[in-house]
Amino acid sequence: MSKLSDTQTIILSRAAQNGDHIALPLPDNLRGGAAAKVVSAMLAKGFLEEVDADMRKGDLVWRETGDAHGVTLAATDAGLAAIGIEPDDANTAPAGTTNAPTEEPAQDALTETEAAPKVRTLREGTKQATLIAMLRAPDGATIEDIMAATGWQSHTVRGAMAGTLKKKLGLEVTSEKVEGRGRVYRLPAS
Repeated sequence: MSKLSDTQTIILSRAAQNGDHIALPLPDNLRGGAAAKVVSAMLAKGFLEEVDADMRKGDLVWRETGDAHGVTLAATDAGLAAIGIEPDDANTAPAGTTNAPTEEPAQDALTETEAAPKVRTLREGTKQATLIAMLRAPDGATIEDIMAATGWQSHTVRGAMAGTLKKKLGLEVTSEKVEGRGRVYRLPAS
């Protein structure tokens, strides 16, 4: 597995927090040639893919295709896995299938996939599993505890709790200030 730069981690963490995994906007300090270089590397590694931008939804455009359409960037399952987030089972379209203009049958298939209930299983040994186990421990965990156990930065820990645990998995993360420890986060025991 490739080691991610801080910038790549931020881009994927932000994308993971979006329901459709759209990776735009890029970080404010990433512009021009630097943005193109980072995105090109992430596309080459399969962490991002170009997908048709839905102008009606207000999707941000990464580049225009020249036919009055544009493409945006979305995190792939490999990109999510690179930051320790379990990909959605329903998002199993092969990489690259959304680069071409979408035909009507593909839209119908996408609608059926989205309507199907999402079943998520937790893989053992992942950083996400480590995070959940730490939060379910009787003493809970601080941001610093989780950072030490996963190697994540603080913004990634917060993003995983808010995006993956709360929004995607529907888990209720609670927190309280504990004297001598600081803010401690917990999940109810399962």
